[in-house]
Amino acid sequence: MSTTDAGVTAITLTEAELDRYVTHAPTRGLLSGSGLPAATDLLTFSPLRRHGLRTLADAADGPFRVADELRDRLVIGELLNPAGMARETILLDGGTGELTTAYLFDPSGARPFAPSLDTLLRFAAVTEELAGLRGRFASLAGRYGPRTVTEATRRLLSLFEEGTDGKVPPYWKAAALIRPLALVAGPGTASGLTLDVPARLLDQEFGHGRVTRFEEVDFPATLTHEPTRRFLRETGLPEEAVLFHADADVPLPTLREYATEDHTGDHPLDELPAHADHLIRLGHLVGGNSLVVDGRTGAVLTFSEPEATLHPLNTDVSTLAFTLWLLHHERTIDDHLAAELTTRAYDQLAAAMLHTLTTLDPTATLPTTDWHYWTQQFQDETGGAL
Repeated sequence: MSTTDAGVTAITLTEAELDRYVTHAPTRGLLSGSGLPAATDLLTFSPLRRHGLRTLADAADGPFRVADELRDRLVIGELLNPAGMARETILLDGGTGELTTAYLFDPSGARPFAPSLDTLLRFAAVTEELAGLRGRFASLAGRYGPRTVTEATRRLLSLFEEGTDGKVPPYWKAAALIRPLALVAGPGTASGLTLDVPARLLDQEFGHGRVTRFEEVDFPATLTHEPTRRFLRETGLPEEAVLFHADADVPLPTLREYATEDHTGDHPLDELPAHADHLIRLGHLVGGNSLVVDGRTGAVLTFSEPEATLHPLNTDVSTLAFTLWLLHHERTIDDHLAAELTTRAYDQLAAAMLHTLTTLDPTATLPTTDWHYWTQQFQDETGGAL
């Protein structure tokens, strides 16, 4: 095994290393020639550097039996899932060149991933082009909104369908349907927040009359962050969304007012955060969580009512609105495709959703975030968030 010079980490294998395992000529040529990158934005082939070629039967760990048809698959890489999610292993069929994925801790089955290494590298490259709005997606740079999302999805899905007879594996189908959703809102140049959410986006998604816009009389004096006040007045929040219900019928209370007036005795005052007067309750999340905004900074947090703990949720109300839109919109995607993802590849769908969210709002990835509501809910297959 070798790498190229100057720290460029292309991974190649010698003919002798391949002889025992890989008979598929195009795959042998790639692995012994130009090789594989150590990592892309989506996946890594670094296990090859650490362990060389090995079969799934040799690599699998745990009490689960490796199916006979999978025992000789070669472990060549891993998917780079969001932090906290188990990594799927990328497996190569040395006879056909086909790629599948499976979990080493439970290699009871494998899912299709790509028909060849060439195709896999092309899929990864065009997905990175989308993320950087370059190459075949360069014309979309600076464009945002639902029409841009639709165009990006169409282009990416079309590129994935090339060379697969139109049968796009679930992982890449999730990438095509979910990752372009990050283009629905642009950077916050006008709003003073993280995102400039299109004016009618929430109305179009949730329906007219189902988006709450607040008035000045609804704001407590401690909500002093002007971009947040303006967003709640002009853009608003959905009255009800997946996992969320807004406080739409009464003036917005501070967390202390909510605890003392609306739920007397449920929350001992000495268990509230010290700055509870500056935390304004916007609504509640499933699981006994108040959704609050810091009136001084605009940061959005969850307050766990059972545990009396405060955790970061979103950077601000613009990324909160995007998250609620993302969760709702995921459910409106083409029924056949969405059903296939949720039944056959829920974890891959959850990974795509988390990647899309953290692309615009890195709250879940910050060192100070030790627990994150959206991350937990996206991964909860039985809870039905997706």
